Amino acid sequence: MGLNNKRNLLTLASFLFTATVAEAGSGSNGYFDRARVIAVDPIIKNVRVGQPREECWYETVSTSHDYNQGYGRKHTSRTPEIFGAIIGSAVGRQFGSGRGQDVATVAGAILGGSIGRDVKNNGRRHNRKHGNRTRQERRCETINDATYEERIKAYRVTYKYHGRNYTTRMRNHPGKNIRVKVNVRPVS
Repeated sequence: MGLNNKRNLLTLASFLFTATVAEAGSGSNGYFDRARVIAVDPIIKNVRVGQPREECWYETVSTSHDYNQGYGRKHTSRTPEIFGAIIGSAVGRQFGSGRGQDVATVAGAILGGSIGRDVKNNGRRHNRKHGNRTRQERRCETINDATYEERIKAYRVTYKYHGRNYTTRMRNHPGKNIRVKVNVRPVS
């Protein structure tokens, strides 16, 4: 084969290769290749992290105890009023005569009953005053402590493909190489 034939064959092969690449790149498909990663820089973001914790302490609580109160229904004794009425009527009977004696007896009974009730109520107040007790009660509260942590949001990746440097952003660390999509289009 002569030199001209070799040149013609080379030109034809080059033309066919360029046409094939142009045809492959003219669509949106293109082809995939590998590019060498030359730098990876993490993009850092400060994130607020809530950490709930329970804080407890003991508190002194005052309780009163009513000695005249039972469980369920409140129980109150009428004995002081009855006893006061009996004594009051006996004392009242000592005064007057006839109808006046009857009135003095009734008045004595009423006054005695009233005195008996007052004695009972004073005793109840005394019991309440002296019936106060204290105890330790545990109290707890949930507190959300906030801290800030640095977290990697993404990576800024610089890679080299066919002698040129490119930069992109990726979610994950790419490693030593990344896959690139090549799409060749003819320029008009």
